[in-house]
Amino acid sequence: MTAKAAAPFQFKKFAVRQDQCTMKVGTDGVLLGAWADVTAAERILDIGTGTGVIAIMLAQRNETAQVDAVEIDEKACTQARENMQNSPFAERLTALETSVQDYSFKKQKYDLIVSNPPFFSGGTMTKNSDRDAVRHTVKLPHGALLLAVQRMLKEKGKFAVILPFIEGLRFEEMAADYHLFCVRKTEVKPKADKPVERLLLEFSKTKSERVEDGLVIQKEARNDWTEEYMALTGDFYLNM
Repeated sequence: MTAKAAAPFQFKKFAVRQDQCTMKVGTDGVLLGAWADVTAAERILDIGTGTGVIAIMLAQRNETAQVDAVEIDEKACTQARENMQNSPFAERLTALETSVQDYSFKKQKYDLIVSNPPFFSGGTMTKNSDRDAVRHTVKLPHGALLLAVQRMLKEKGKFAVILPFIEGLRFEEMAADYHLFCVRKTEVKPKADKPVERLLLEFSKTKSERVEDGLVIQKEARNDWTEEYMALTGDFYLNM
């Protein structure tokens, strides 16, 4: 008897199948897809697309942008491609099975580059080697990511990432070595009385005065979302 396929993650305008992907749809990816500045971005790149959810979100938010996505894992890339083809934005989405290191030599330039990158630079590996490779900076060291972005980002382009708080601070310092400067930062808290857990960071090749703000995801009760979080993600989640 054939096993029943897992139900897709359903958004308001598209669905994401994820049974072939190590990293599933999560708050981090949705936050980045909703937060990244798509204004006037004609060409967008999503690095390490996984399920393809961020790329699809960006295509929904910018109705004219062409969105490319690179993914090194064969199964994940195949599923991302299927998710894109099944979305209403299929004609503007492309998934490519390659490392961003190799892809960066194609000399394609982008107005916006986004990535929900690996973030553990050390620590103990688990028995799940696929998940470790995604969560740890094994296949995509942050220096390699920044070098690729430096090559592919247009002079007036923007690069956006989401990282845990400490890793985000380190990433911001490292980015300056690649002449990528943080121009926008949002500190994300799960609740108002909790510490900052995530940083949404936007980089540019040109230094400018940085815009900083904060975002609280939910109130005291579970799934009692704050108004600011619903304003950011409400175009996507079904229950908002």
